[in-house]
Amino acid sequence: MKYAILILMVGSIISCSKMVDSKSANQRKTSGLDIQGHRGARGLMPENSIPGFLKAMDLGVTTLEMDVCVTGDGQVVVSHEPYFSPDFCLRPDGSGIPDDSMHLYNVYQMDYSEIRRFDCGSKDHPKFPDQEKMAVFKPLLAEVFIAVEDYISGKNVSPVRYNIELKSEEQNEGISHPSPEAFSDLVFRQVDGVIEWDRVTIQSFDFRVLRYFREIYPDVRLAQLIANDRSWRQNVEDLGFIPEIYSCHHTLLEAETISEIQESGMRVIPWTVNDAKRMRELAAWGVDGIITDYPNIAIELFKP
Repeated sequence: MKYAILILMVGSIISCSKMVDSKSANQRKTSGLDIQGHRGARGLMPENSIPGFLKAMDLGVTTLEMDVCVTGDGQVVVSHEPYFSPDFCLRPDGSGIPDDSMHLYNVYQMDYSEIRRFDCGSKDHPKFPDQEKMAVFKPLLAEVFIAVEDYISGKNVSPVRYNIELKSEEQNEGISHPSPEAFSDLVFRQVDGVIEWDRVTIQSFDFRVLRYFREIYPDVRLAQLIANDRSWRQNVEDLGFIPEIYSCHHTLLEAETISEIQESGMRVIPWTVNDAKRMRELAAWGVDGIITDYPNIAIELFKP
């Protein structure tokens, strides 16, 4: 029943989204490189939005990369920040959000019914001038699953994968998100029985999240997100086990480093690669995938 209700909630968004034919969408099966649409297709569409995810699928990505937070009423919402960014969000009355007030709009302290009233797509994004403008809300993870799976079945195209980042920081525990254990359990329950786990990766900068998943849900594919300049060996040692994927900023990688990481048993999928020249270089060095705001560039470069 709850999923039937959600289908009605997202139906209008799906119906107005531009689709391509199955031949174009099936590009995702013609290349060995995992092209991940960062927050959907952030360079082209509002980030972490249902239209953005569908656009990324139109282009032919193999994986949808997204972020999740938790609302005050315990729901998993797709959002990079646990608040409303003044860069691209508007309050329910259409007014902007002052920079010094953004943390007052903490999604972990708000019910989803209130969160849904904010528009995070109509405002010009200062970093992405080519982004299409439209009124969008922060969707629930369950709504994203419904929209994407409906697209797949309706177009009869190959399923995409999901790369889901849990936005967790030790210093903000209890303030902008629950404990790593509670957060992880909540996300696991949202996925389990809805999406096949071989199509899902859980990623996080918070190593506590990854350790908990490995202990309690050992069969879930994990990606270690890295934002520091320590060696990959130091980071993996700190984590305490070898995850399936090592995902650092692309500037931290060289050909030799990529080979070393892969020889240790991990795939290498860097973020966030938006320059065509750098994409080619990383591909030549043998990365397993790239995360990009501009999947259109990557698909054009690497299409057969």
